[in-house]
Amino acid sequence: MTIQDPSERARDLVRGSYDLHVHIEPDVMKRRTDDIDLARRGLEVGLAGFVLKSHYVPTGERASVVRKAVPGADARGAITLNNSVGGMNPTAVEIAARSGTTVVWFPTVDSSNQRASQARDPEGARPPMWAALQQELRERGISAGPVPILAEDGSVTEDVRQVLALIAEHNMTLATGHLSSTEIMTVVAAAVEAKVERIIVTHPEFTSQRVPADAQRELAARGAYLERCFTTAHTGKVTWEEMFANIQAAGSEHSLIASDLGQPFNPPVEDGLALMADKLLAAGFTEKEIGVMTVRNSRRLVGAAEA
Repeated sequence: MTIQDPSERARDLVRGSYDLHVHIEPDVMKRRTDDIDLARRGLEVGLAGFVLKSHYVPTGERASVVRKAVPGADARGAITLNNSVGGMNPTAVEIAARSGTTVVWFPTVDSSNQRASQARDPEGARPPMWAALQQELRERGISAGPVPILAEDGSVTEDVRQVLALIAEHNMTLATGHLSSTEIMTVVAAAVEAKVERIIVTHPEFTSQRVPADAQRELAARGAYLERCFTTAHTGKVTWEEMFANIQAAGSEHSLIASDLGQPFNPPVEDGLALMADKLLAAGFTEKEIGVMTVRNSRRLVGAAEA
């Protein structure tokens, strides 16, 4: 079995799940596939749907076109609150909600944490594709400052409070983006207070984040789900063993499997969840645990009915 060829057992385990983190065309950089082709392939392998993530543009209206073009494929839209949409912009979130958006990502490439990060990838790890674009924007002098999350007193800013209120009002899902551990803890606490019902801690093992296991357990206790992305380990940013240890520390019931795929050099997007299932099986996780992390939790986090 090659890395591009998941087992049939793994395919069956993830059948009916959503991949909540994919990067596909159309995009501002080259991707492995586009949304229509992914929708068709997803149906062929038994996936229920996926969330279209872009670091730069909202995808809610695009997702509605995909659903019409490929009946039965449940593509969902998202918005990421980087500078290209005005940063922590309540107006952008409101318009995204009216366009049917499911997921609101807090800043990723324009977060203070990502901008300031001096963390080094392990030797041989692949850098993210957006890094070159961010560098080009800086060199051309058209890159705004990082998007603020916390006020001087350590609480969330008023813009963050407004955005959290809108996420709760429209029953959307919050994803924490590339925030630091401190920012994540503060934002999740504020989100719970704002009655946000669905919260994802975005790839806590990512190089610029590396959220400690004890913090992950605390976030899980507050009702957040920890997102375990295939690419984070596959591209060498963290060892599989460390990721699996974090799943065990926080509990599989509080973990979400996503692919974060779409890069031309990585495996097919529609294979990501099954490839992860094979890795989990080999590491000793049970079929029930894998089903919880893929099918049950992904469906809960997009507001879909239980499979």
